[in-house]
Amino acid sequence: MIASFSELNMNCTFAQIEALLRDRKKFLVVSHFRPDGDAVGCSLAMAICLKRLGKNVTVWNEDGLPERFVFLPGAGLLTRPPEGAQQAFDVVLVLDTAVRERVGPKTLGAVASGAVWVNIDHHVSNDRKGDFVYVDTSAPAAGQILFELITQCSLPIDRDIAESIYCAISTDTGSFQYPSTTARTYEIAAALVRHGVEVGTINQRLYENTPRRRLELKRALFDVMRFDFGDRVASFALSLDVAGRLGVIPDDTEGLIDSLRCVEGVLVAAFFEEMSAELVRISLRSKDARLDVCKICGEFGGGGHVLAAGARVSGSLEAVQESVLAAIARHLEVFTR
Repeated sequence: MIASFSELNMNCTFAQIEALLRDRKKFLVVSHFRPDGDAVGCSLAMAICLKRLGKNVTVWNEDGLPERFVFLPGAGLLTRPPEGAQQAFDVVLVLDTAVRERVGPKTLGAVASGAVWVNIDHHVSNDRKGDFVYVDTSAPAAGQILFELITQCSLPIDRDIAESIYCAISTDTGSFQYPSTTARTYEIAAALVRHGVEVGTINQRLYENTPRRRLELKRALFDVMRFDFGDRVASFALSLDVAGRLGVIPDDTEGLIDSLRCVEGVLVAAFFEEMSAELVRISLRSKDARLDVCKICGEFGGGGHVLAAGARVSGSLEAVQESVLAAIARHLEVFTR
């Protein structure tokens, strides 16, 4: 029987993960629904690395591949989970995902029992579910952990893998500008360039290829943005009506909250997205680690990082917005004492 490291609240070692990667044959690579650049980059990098080892590799994501990442090498590998009979795998690799349920019900339902589950992540809210768990909350991106795993274990790395890891790290560090970015992060970026990453080209694809509807969406959100609590909290909300009128797709909202966080004097930014009549997705960002938005989101069943977190909350858009803003106010009051 495989020991559960999660029960002891401890990390497995890279050597133990390496042994699984080299010894087992059939792998499934998954990450969280509504995948961001870290989730996509890690999934594709891991998949290509395993293929270089001669493994049978499947890559699923509940919501598929966001269109802005179609240029990445191996993008065609990432598909939605299939309907129908469950599939058997030797190992399931869960990347950049704090809670297993966030890979989605269709993904979980398509995996047959008997697989070894490996979780590699960097979120402070990680629930440590898995047979082998490696969580480094000091890493600014799961892609940074993946680079360390690959290089320390002498696993395959080439330009294709390097480009996906660069995408993972760059997008999750806000282009290397968030506080979690370290000297090691820059050293890894340099190593990825030496493996063939063309920084100008990939950055243009990531950050200078915006569809017009995203600009229209930003304009609509600015029309309803609000500032509360002495202008220290900025927020906006996206209704289903507006999203439908503009033809918004899920990936269009990625990063828009940064337009609020960057405002002078704002300490916490909040984005409320109506998913259905009684479900709202919230995203929170903080400029100060003493204002822990992971704790705030935890009050609503979510999680993430100290400075960036989210949740899905039952209720109407207006009710959820007021409830979350009230919670932020409570934390602000403690912060300012």
